[in-house]
This record gives sequence, C-alpha cells and structure tokens, in this order.
Amino acid sequence: MASRQKRPKTAASELLQMDLLDVPADRQKGWYLSLMAPNTKGPEFAWLDPSRLYCNSQALADCVKDLLGPFHSDPVDLVAGIDAMGFILGASVATTLGKGFLAIRKAGHLCVATQNQNYTDYTGREKTMEVRLDVLKPGLRVLLVDQWIETGGTMMAAIRLVENLGATVAGQCGSRGHREHGGREVDQGKLQVLPLHPRRAAEPSGRETPGLFQELHQIEATISEND
Repeated sequence: MASRQKRPKTAASELLQMDLLDVPADRQKGWYLSLMAPNTKGPEFAWLDPSRLYCNSQALADCVKDLLGPFHSDPVDLVAGIDAMGFILGASVATTLGKGFLAIRKAGHLCVATQNQNYTDYTGREKTMEVRLDVLKPGLRVLLVDQWIETGGTMMAAIRLVENLGATVAGQCGSRGHREHGGREVDQGKLQVLPLHPRRAAEPSGRETPGLFQELHQIEATISEND
C-alpha cells in the first residue's frame, strides 16, 4: 500500500480544509490545534470540539508529547482522566508514560463504592463527579488529564477528589483557549496545550505558596475577561 503523501507547510487557517489524516511536512509546535473543529450548531453546544485532532495519529502523538514535556523529570504513578473526553487524551498519556489509567466518572455510573465531589462546570451547571475508593491512596502521585480546561471548575473538583483520598496531584494538563468571534473560528494563536504543575509545598509558616489552584483561578479570570 502506498504511503500517505505529506503536504507542504500549510497555513493554520487552511488546516481545517485539508484531508484530516494528512500531516504537514513542516510540523510546527502546536500545528494540530487548528484541527480542532469550531461550533456550527449554536450556543447550547461547546464552542469548540478538540476531539477532531484525535483522528490524526500524528496530531494526537504530538499533542501528548507537548503535554508531557514539563513532566518528564517528575515521578508519576498513575494517570487519571476526567469523564468523558478526558478518557481519550488521558489514556493516550497513560500509554505514552507506561502507566495505568483511572477514570474519574460522572456520578451514578460506577457500581462500586465511590467518593463524590460537587462542582460547577463551564456552562454554570451544578454537577457531581465520582471516583472508586480502591485505587487512590497516600503516596500515590497522579497526573490529571482533561480534554479541555475553560473555567477550571471541573479540574479543581478532580484535584479535591484525589487529595481527599490521600493521593498527591503530580500535575494536570489539557487544552485551553479563549472564546473569539462567537466560536465561529479557530484561531491557532488563541489556543494552547496547557500543562500545569502541582501546588508547591507549604512554607514553614503553614501558608501555602502559589501553585495549581491559584493558576486555575487565573485561567478562570482570564477567560471571564475575554467572554
């Protein structure tokens, strides 16, 4: 079977028009972000669909590589993905790292004992997530993965779940962006893969130094200002 031909370097605005399975000859950092599909159905749907890039194997591999860049020297024991689209990216991250994968589910789906956590998602709706009780334990370092980080509410709930069961959040990663033009366009310059590091250890005074929660709150403030 003939191998698929690589096309010459393509402008970001043209990536949505190219064959989804093609790979640009010159893969600039973040080239795959423009493979994300903009909302064409209206405001009741998410403004962007990142999952389109998963159809391109090279795009998925490059995305995972970029997400994991800051964590290569950090010990990670387990990867946890957030229901539901975080399962795809999280499982890819886990496979790349050679680690196991834990699913953080929407409440009501697991048939075993669980720990629950309430949260408000990016639409403002109150929801609950859950995780099984027989995996997370003190000393376990967990890398949290979600497909999309907008207000940070979902990720913060996942962090609380992990920490309430005694495990440590080694870091978290996903994609983020700003709403522009009513969600009708995908601007590669407004999107980024976003690895965030965990909270730093508490100072001797007992006051926690700035870290993950503060960064997530900054994401929420930044996006609110641009809505």
